[in-house]
Amino acid sequence: MRPRRFEWAGAAPTASAVREWTAAAVPPVDVAPIEREVRERGDEALLELTARFDATESPLTSLRVERATADSALRDIDPGLRESLRLAASNVRAVAELQVAEEVRELELPQGQRVAVREVPVGAAGVYAPGGRAAYPSSVVMCAVPAKVAGVERVVLATPPGPDGGLHPLVLAAAALCEVDEIYAVGGAQAIFALAHGTESIAPVDVIAGPGNAWVREAKRAVYGTVGIDSLAGPSELMLIADEGTDPEWAALDLCAQAEHGAGGALLAVATEAAVLDRLAGACEGAASRIGGLEEAPLALAAVPDLDAAAELANAFAPEHLQVMVAAPDPLAERVRTAGCVFVGAGGATAFGDYVAGSNHVLPTGGAGRFSGPLGPGAFRRRISSVQVPAEAAAKLAPHVDALARAEGLPVHGESAMIRVKEGE
Repeated sequence: MRPRRFEWAGAAPTASAVREWTAAAVPPVDVAPIEREVRERGDEALLELTARFDATESPLTSLRVERATADSALRDIDPGLRESLRLAASNVRAVAELQVAEEVRELELPQGQRVAVREVPVGAAGVYAPGGRAAYPSSVVMCAVPAKVAGVERVVLATPPGPDGGLHPLVLAAAALCEVDEIYAVGGAQAIFALAHGTESIAPVDVIAGPGNAWVREAKRAVYGTVGIDSLAGPSELMLIADEGTDPEWAALDLCAQAEHGAGGALLAVATEAAVLDRLAGACEGAASRIGGLEEAPLALAAVPDLDAAAELANAFAPEHLQVMVAAPDPLAERVRTAGCVFVGAGGATAFGDYVAGSNHVLPTGGAGRFSGPLGPGAFRRRISSVQVPAEAAAKLAPHVDALARAEGLPVHGESAMIRVKEGE
């Protein structure tokens, strides 16, 4: 790992310095040429790009994967793995169902008009699961289950095939378990553009959700406005607050686990004592050398004056994951307002949230926790307002509409309201 000490300069400056240092490990990408290819040539471009980046040994002739293939994969996988997938889906579903609001909320205001707000699901949702040489059935569960709980009728999975052109059995099994409606063997930025704009094989969706690499993130940024997106989830992040009682081996494994996602993620260990940070750094280096492949993972180490400052730093940094591993974690955790997910106490490893705790692992990164939160059914639902203005309410409201509209230089708006009063007299 690449450890670096950061001196306390206040919450916002320290958070900014850590973000700048870790972001330097992620090179910029340009997805515009891929979008042009997909929009102009559709399936032909998708098949060419998939053969170039993913299905390098056995190029695909079709993007669609039949549901029967996924059902077969669910039957054939190891029974223990199947039970773990079912547990993950069950817990994620239980938490998602807590978040679904009542369908209609109605209010009668003092002037007599009635305003109702109801929530309805979007028509189609695209789910992206990273893949290729690795398998992420957990991402299928985290995205597809909330979409189904939201009531989405058409849930579409896009995930890259392996070099042999096939999808991983665990990803297919998760898709079957979560009742995904359509499965396509296509990944990367091209998958996002296909879901947003449509091709001969893939009808466009309304919302796209799911984690991915920098190419996927920038493609989601490019299509936002054409479709909705859950967030711009980037490399995995973990901020960990420790004290003298924190087990350095546990903390080191938690940090290394998030580093497994790639070198571009932000890892930040915080403590009030330099000796605690020294022990954490040593444990992380020892674990990383044993695990291998984590040489480039950046580990920021920040000493703070006190735990109040640690909470301030967490709010300024807005980490994707925050582990509070101090002696009295609850008061400190309650002060944090911007983390994507807070894991409270020594037992709360982020890995539980990545898989089976029930919380969602699609979380805001890069400081986006300041304005967004975990993926849930709300990402796949939209609100519709309806207004009823009886004659009595119109008589009370119209003069105010007229006054405000004329003040804004829009007199016809006022006339539109006033005519209902005059003709009702």
